[in-house]
Amino acid sequence: MRKKGFLFVSFAAVLLFSCTTPKNVVYFQDAGNFEAYKKVEQFDVFIHQDDMLAIMVNSQATEAALPFNLPIVSYYVGGDVYGQQRVLGYLVDKEGCIDFPILGKLQVEGLTRNGLRDLIKSKLKENGLLKDPIVTVNFLNYKVSVQGEVNRPGSFNVTGERITLLEALSMAGDLTIYGRRDRVAVIREVKGQRTILYHDLSSTDIFQSPCYYLQQNDMVYVEPNKRRIQQSNINQNNSAGVWLSIISVLLTATNVIVSVNKK
Repeated sequence: MRKKGFLFVSFAAVLLFSCTTPKNVVYFQDAGNFEAYKKVEQFDVFIHQDDMLAIMVNSQATEAALPFNLPIVSYYVGGDVYGQQRVLGYLVDKEGCIDFPILGKLQVEGLTRNGLRDLIKSKLKENGLLKDPIVTVNFLNYKVSVQGEVNRPGSFNVTGERITLLEALSMAGDLTIYGRRDRVAVIREVKGQRTILYHDLSSTDIFQSPCYYLQQNDMVYVEPNKRRIQQSNINQNNSAGVWLSIISVLLTATNVIVSVNKK
């Protein structure tokens, strides 16, 4: 008899606290086997304010190219005898410009990495500074942030110039069981204006999102589900309704146990 009563209480507790179903956690539920999905047709990372750019200029005339390159600095970490080296970068100011050697102020905001490369090459040729310039442009501070219901929230550096929303979530250890798969927000700032776009990870529509490929400094936020919110309310003693529900279930379970024991 007591065993039956214990099983009933256990079953009631499971019903009360286990609200998550496979439908709430499985990704790409509408995907078919070997079904092809179109990806975003065009993806480019654009230069924004506060970006740090590494720009290297080379030429067959090595000495002629030297004035267009910032020095490489060495620094020591943890007593490392050999030290480490890094390239100094150009900070994009509030006007969207950088101050480039000899060429002066260049408007770079809104350009792609390759667009800035072509701009510098053309100006070097037009001004007769270099006949055969080779220019490379890279981002030094390309990072994205992932916050909310993920296992490892934080900011993550991106070594290349392409990262998807799914890759960023993977870097953050994926969503916790308390994260809403249907409310994953990407917060993006362009020219002083912030936009928020929500994504449903259970649908393959995510592959068509303009935010599927993240831009530098994008923030990803995963909303908590109702279960997490209820737990938060209980911890703060602000949810009398939840406590009343728990007490009601326990009282019902106690009555059943008493009735079973009497029989």
